[in-house]
Amino acid sequence: MGLFDRLRGEDDERVVFLGIDGVPLDLVEDHPEVFENLTDIAETGSGGRLESIVPPESSACWPSLTTGVNPGATGVYGFQDRERGSYETYVPLGRHVEATRLWDRVTDAGRDATVLNVPVTFPPSTRIQRMASGFLSPDLESATSDESLRETLDGFDYRIDVNAKLGHDDDKTEFIENAHATLDARYEAFSHYLDGDDWDLFFGVFMSTDRVNHFLFGDYANDGEYAAEFLDFYRTLDGYIGEIRDSLDDDTTLIVASDHGFTELEWEVNCNQFLADAGWLSYADDDHDSLTDIDDETRAYSLIPGRFYLNLEGREPEGVVPESEYEATREELIADLESLTGPDGRQVCRRIVKGEDAFDGDHDDIAPDLVVIPADGFDLKSGFSGKEAVFTEGPRNGMHKFENSLLYATDPDLDLRDANLFDVTPTVLDLLNVDADDEFDGESLLG
Repeated sequence: MGLFDRLRGEDDERVVFLGIDGVPLDLVEDHPEVFENLTDIAETGSGGRLESIVPPESSACWPSLTTGVNPGATGVYGFQDRERGSYETYVPLGRHVEATRLWDRVTDAGRDATVLNVPVTFPPSTRIQRMASGFLSPDLESATSDESLRETLDGFDYRIDVNAKLGHDDDKTEFIENAHATLDARYEAFSHYLDGDDWDLFFGVFMSTDRVNHFLFGDYANDGEYAAEFLDFYRTLDGYIGEIRDSLDDDTTLIVASDHGFTELEWEVNCNQFLADAGWLSYADDDHDSLTDIDDETRAYSLIPGRFYLNLEGREPEGVVPESEYEATREELIADLESLTGPDGRQVCRRIVKGEDAFDGDHDDIAPDLVVIPADGFDLKSGFSGKEAVFTEGPRNGMHKFENSLLYATDPDLDLRDANLFDVTPTVLDLLNVDADDEFDGESLLG
């Protein structure tokens, strides 16, 4: 028991949340020899499937996981969102998240929170004890909430993210080395502040898992060139999780969770090229690279990942689909999407979700009309620069998957039947005995 335990009092419950971005449950369950610690946590505590959100994209998932509400309430739908009343787009950052974050609730209750490397948290909050923003932060200096944190992380050679450009090389050796170095430094930083023992909530995310999956998952799935290196990376990660678990006292609950699953990528599907070929989308001229370049004959367009919007009168600046024809036009688009088949003859769309069935809140005015959950192997892209074909191949061989995210916890009383991302925030608050008003899309998993 550390000094801060004695000052706080022995009976105060604490929570450590470790995010492992994009790690699928099947990967862990199929390799207990690699994931010895997670397997043991499942056997002595709780473990199982966690349903992701629509769409299963990290920029939307982490705001929902850390607020307990859907993108209609967070205001963040993906890596790229559309300005209200405009065709201009932007990359959502932490300041665009409209809902209350978990750690702010903890702080408001008079408890302390340390938050490190959570995606979509830039700029870092200075309201909480300490924060280092994660994915989408431009550099370490601007990602840290104070000078002491910045100097400490710099001493660990802390990296905000893996250098994903290295994954584009045919020889993945340098990419793998960079991923390990990023993972090692993240663990060192986490261990340092965990040992500091001055927090009630520690919330840290390993995002290098997502990067490794994007560029090596196909090797793993097909016993390819880097299959052994893929599993070695995860063996190291599991070891770090075990070290952290062993360092915690009995009054601290460890939760390990991913925000979405992963599967092998076979084809990139250029959704706007499909819309253009099918007569739904056209451009004002041949030199086009953004949504602002569509012309007044466009009836639909797409934003990543798999979000489809009708160019609706009264909502879009130059909408051409009358509101009276909205449902009929949307059904026509659904039918066209359902008819899309890949080079192997498989149907691309596993499931098509209507916007009102997934999104609800004060910020659902920029919600998509449809979200496509693709069949495994089809990664939905939405660039506007134009492609020669709807189906192309790129340097990545792994893609996000709606199903198959996971949650493991040292508390054996968690009920993971039908658990989803929205349940994480109310569960953590329940474990911390922090009261919150009933405004979540999920509920506590504590039995």
